[in-house]
Amino acid sequence: MLKCPYCGFENPIQKPESPVQEQDYRSFLEQVANEKETHEARRVKCDKCGAETTMPPEATSGICPFCAANMVFSGEASRLIKPEGILPFKYTRNAAFEAVRRWIRGLWFAPGDLKQYAQSDSRLAGIYIPYWTYDSDTTTSYTGERGDYYYTTETYTANENGRQVTRTRQVRHTRWTPVSGTVRNSFDDILVLASKSLPRRYVDSLDPWDLDSLVPYADEYLSGFRAESYQVSLAEGFEDAKGVMAAAIHESIRGDIGGDEQRIKSEDTRYGKITFKHILLPVWMSAYRFRDRVFRILINARTGEVQGERPYSPWKIAGAVLLGLLIIAVIVLVSMSKQG
Repeated sequence: MLKCPYCGFENPIQKPESPVQEQDYRSFLEQVANEKETHEARRVKCDKCGAETTMPPEATSGICPFCAANMVFSGEASRLIKPEGILPFKYTRNAAFEAVRRWIRGLWFAPGDLKQYAQSDSRLAGIYIPYWTYDSDTTTSYTGERGDYYYTTETYTANENGRQVTRTRQVRHTRWTPVSGTVRNSFDDILVLASKSLPRRYVDSLDPWDLDSLVPYADEYLSGFRAESYQVSLAEGFEDAKGVMAAAIHESIRGDIGGDEQRIKSEDTRYGKITFKHILLPVWMSAYRFRDRVFRILINARTGEVQGERPYSPWKIAGAVLLGLLIIAVIVLVSMSKQG
């Protein structure tokens, strides 16, 4: 809901009756996006990290949530593919802040500055991260080889107790047979990150997302938050989705070939009934500068999962090493004294 910061009045956001709609991928690419499929957004690009976010018209300056650099907003409005769905924030700022504090307390060898930073949530920003989702039916023709194991008995000589003895053993071989065939797969909601501003390994670790809870996009959900503009195009995103599908397709081919081993020599995949959605997923994020390097902490605003980069204190690491050496030295001295 929307809440007035002055009088506290709360106004619930009305949820549309219609579900989140899938869009036909090929039809969309073939035509110029019309007014219904796009919306106008004021994009601002950070000169330091290159992140692009949408900003409210009244804002003139601020701090980049991706790298903590100061920004002056002079971006011009541009037309973007309008999001179809959005996951509203579920974790509040306070809840996210507590999750970050717990995460920081669990870090080994963290510098003292980071511990102090954990006492303030002033730079914890709510960001909607752009994603694409893709659905597709695939038909893949392949050629390859099926490997079936068979065994033969082999005689060998061994030395036992100074004597030469004859023994037998089973030796495994593989019989390869040429094969070909066709497999069909159906994929639903292949999720592809449309941002290039965040460390991929940490964003991927925020999974899973409760995509079943997606609601139709409405501008009101962005009130009080910021949204990053997509930097991966619709077509580029589908190429990434193909990579995700490829792993499942390979497993289907291996299962279809059967046998004990499989070799895939060629495959040709056709993609049909391709649909997509542009969606926004909620993340609480904080950018922390330490020795001229930016470290980012991400919180899944639906589950509270925390992932992020962290600095190390060389003094604490050196102290731990010295302490370890001291303990080893004491153990050696005690052992020598007992032997003496």
